[in-house]
Amino acid sequence: MMDSKHISIPLYDQDFALWIETTVNQLKSKNFTELDLENLINEVESLGRQDKRELESRLITLFEHAIKRRYVPMTDCYRGWENTLKRTQKELKKNLRDSPSLKNYFLAILNDCYQDAVDNLQDDYDINFPEHLPFPETIEVLLNEKFWQ
Repeated sequence: MMDSKHISIPLYDQDFALWIETTVNQLKSKNFTELDLENLINEVESLGRQDKRELESRLITLFEHAIKRRYVPMTDCYRGWENTLKRTQKELKKNLRDSPSLKNYFLAILNDCYQDAVDNLQDDYDINFPEHLPFPETIEVLLNEKFWQ
């Protein structure tokens, strides 16, 4: 039977913040032999997935509010929806400015994100929203114009 006092728990599992600090210091000092490569690779891959998830989430939010603004006749809500639209456009522009290589991904997920937005809204409104994306399919228009009007 193994004594639990002798089990070595990796720093990554003990203290994530300390693991990051240690890993950064090892990289800066070019101490590559001590690097926890497995967890470092997993964390870097996770960053890429996180960027994509954030882009998807913001695009769904953009479409939800654009759909409501265009198809839901609640004029007292228009200002709030438009504020969310403008804020979301700015955030999406920042995402694509920081990671321009995600532009192709952005275009590839437009229809899926639109469908997710419709699915999210369908139960809340007794409206038949368009089945297919009724908005322009260009980054320039979606992020810079009032395409929902």
